[in-house]
Amino acid sequence: MKKALGILLVFVMGVCLVSSAVPALADYKVAIVTNTVSQNEEEYRSAQQMVEKYGDRVVHVMWPDNFMAEQEQMVSVLAKLAYDVDVKAVVINQAVPGTNPAVDKLLETRDDVFIVYATPQENPPDVAERAQLVMMPNELEMGNTIPVQAKKLGAKVFVHYSFPRHMSQVLLSGRRELMKVKCAELGIEFVDATAPDPTGDSGLPGAQQFILEDVPKMVEKYGKDTAFFSTNCAMQIPLIKAVVDAGAIYPQPCCPSPYHGFPTALGIESDISQKGDLQHVIDETRRILKEKGVEGRLSTWPVPAAMMFTIAGTEYAFKVINGEVPFDKLDIAVLEQCMADYAGVKVESSAYTDEATGKTYDNFRFVLMDFLTY
Repeated sequence: MKKALGILLVFVMGVCLVSSAVPALADYKVAIVTNTVSQNEEEYRSAQQMVEKYGDRVVHVMWPDNFMAEQEQMVSVLAKLAYDVDVKAVVINQAVPGTNPAVDKLLETRDDVFIVYATPQENPPDVAERAQLVMMPNELEMGNTIPVQAKKLGAKVFVHYSFPRHMSQVLLSGRRELMKVKCAELGIEFVDATAPDPTGDSGLPGAQQFILEDVPKMVEKYGKDTAFFSTNCAMQIPLIKAVVDAGAIYPQPCCPSPYHGFPTALGIESDISQKGDLQHVIDETRRILKEKGVEGRLSTWPVPAAMMFTIAGTEYAFKVINGEVPFDKLDIAVLEQCMADYAGVKVESSAYTDEATGKTYDNFRFVLMDFLTY
């Protein structure tokens, strides 16, 4: 009897030692990498919401503000995460240029990390090879949907603001070409306008000032039935201000969302962390635009896509960590449900197919929603 008890005691002690050496699932973490508040507040706030929900199980870090000039710092951000063995997933929103080399550095030492990219800005096939999950608005299909929406809002001219760095990205340049074709089909004049790059010599203030000064010139030249679109997040606030002041048309922000540009441009008090704030922002936006005489001239998506990607990506990553879905094969139904849980409406996605090779990447998901017109 004593011998049996002794064997049992040794077994129990062994189990305890093994258990203490291997972290429980509850100890594993998801790291979220976002831009700074000045670059994109929605991404930052959505990460903070996940920190509030999961506490220490979520680690929130940021890319450098001027990421184009600080690529080595980006590598350092992910390299530091690799040292924390409890980090089992990394959600990157946005996956700005330089993300791929940073992820490569992480993967040099860690092959057990579930990688999520949101709104990647590097070559799609290269992105799909590194990440288990990639999410972004369906930029290519927006080449059709945005001009169609602009036409519904009364547009006769469509001005597309961008700069060489963005136009070097396959999806953004491809979308612009589709916009040209769709505008021609709809009888809308397409104007290809070059704006300063906010990461360039004039910086963010110079790019924003350009928009404030150029929009009135465009309206004077083409008339109020001119729709404006910019590929850059930081340009949305001055663009909305200028469009409203000129009585022009604004079919959609670059990152479709009621939060993207509208509150700051229109002086709406907003606290993204508060429940009900989204509806408050939508209601106030509608009221102010009606007062300013531009009702039915501006629109966006009903929920912030950038926030949805952070939150859905994090929730899905935890499901991977908990063994509810596989690491190496995307469960599309579960992912779409994660997005729908946040959006409050059905969300559908489609896979990216590389036109050059014909290869389809099931882990690279394009998302599209209908418009909210103010």
